[in-house]
Amino acid sequence: MPPDRALARDVPRGAVAIITDAAGRLLLHLRDDIPGIVWPGHWSVLGGGADPGEHPDDAIVRELKEEAGLVLATLTPLFEIPDRHGSGQLISVYHGHWDGEPALLPLAEGRELRFFPPSHLPALKIPPYLRDAIDRWAGMSDGSEG
Repeated sequence: MPPDRALARDVPRGAVAIITDAAGRLLLHLRDDIPGIVWPGHWSVLGGGADPGEHPDDAIVRELKEEAGLVLATLTPLFEIPDRHGSGQLISVYHGHWDGEPALLPLAEGRELRFFPPSHLPALKIPPYLRDAIDRWAGMSDGSEG
């Protein structure tokens, strides 16, 4: 494994993607509201936990395809943020761009996929670590890459 892909093995990892469209809206996923999952009934960006030994770069590609049938040409790594009150994972955050229609995606997990303008996000129930990640992304110099 190249040195830049080496990870601490004792830290549980995950990966999420902030996906925007041409209008600057964010693609969010309404999580199921069932016992046993973290952040039930919350709006979330797409992503999830890395499998044992899986690098977050590979995990986010797998998760996007599994959860919504999405294959993006480019995913830009941004930063890492801990999910201290949910999964306990260190989450790698990525940014991607997609201009499709969410209703046409095969929803494999959760209840709904929808684009939201950033101005609507304060009214949504979003996990605190993801709200922090979105705010951090929005505050970056051009709002899309780190």
